[in-house]
Amino acid sequence: MILNPESARGIRFIVTLALSSFGCYSADPPPDLLKRVLARESETAAERSQYAYRQKVRIEELEANGRRRGEYREAREVVFLPDGRRHERITGKPFQSLQRLILTEEDFRDIREVQPFLFTLDQIHLYETRFKGEEAIDGLPLWVVQVRPRQILEGQRLFDGLIWVHQNEFAVIRMEGRAVPQIYGRKQENLFPRFTTVRRLVDGKYWFPEVTYADDELPFRTGPIRMRVRIDYEGYQRFRADSTVTFEETKPPQ
Repeated sequence: MILNPESARGIRFIVTLALSSFGCYSADPPPDLLKRVLARESETAAERSQYAYRQKVRIEELEANGRRRGEYREAREVVFLPDGRRHERITGKPFQSLQRLILTEEDFRDIREVQPFLFTLDQIHLYETRFKGEEAIDGLPLWVVQVRPRQILEGQRLFDGLIWVHQNEFAVIRMEGRAVPQIYGRKQENLFPRFTTVRRLVDGKYWFPEVTYADDELPFRTGPIRMRVRIDYEGYQRFRADSTVTFEETKPPQ
């Protein structure tokens, strides 16, 4: 997101950034943990490509007191055409009332690619990993792994943060981090929030993204701007050649 040049003056407020914490324990992960995670994530990505679903996006720009100043809303559907090809379409007209922030091409790439991040085998050369410990969430035993880009080439959008891995299934069920890089220019900055994506078990087999959320400040040189993001992934339905996946008419979130 970049700062609307017409609103770059007098932006001051105090913000609290909520970050997840985790406990580290002495147990060691299996030596082939990364290999198993990558294999499981690749299976998950292949399976998810066979599903239709809805995606609702809401981005809010906030005042210092937390009151909403403006927002952007859109709803999309990932569906299958009669010939079996997968297709993404916007449903309805996006709503836009952001005052200080301008959404960029990178923001929309992050919504599509980074925030529902799947750590597949073909991406291993892009990242380095480090085991951070263990944690239990909702009774599930999890490994915590740091994932960071090895380097970032021009035009790339990558994930930098933590993933939580189910110890029995080697499935990623949660991730927290940021899309990188932040982009600093001489005349404007293109900055991106820290976010969390939580997955849920679909059809008893694979963990797909369920919700992405963020509540962060973007530290522009002229002063920080607080923003809030929520992305819901709904209505997963597996496509079959002998069936048609349809969704009820929906409106962007109110």
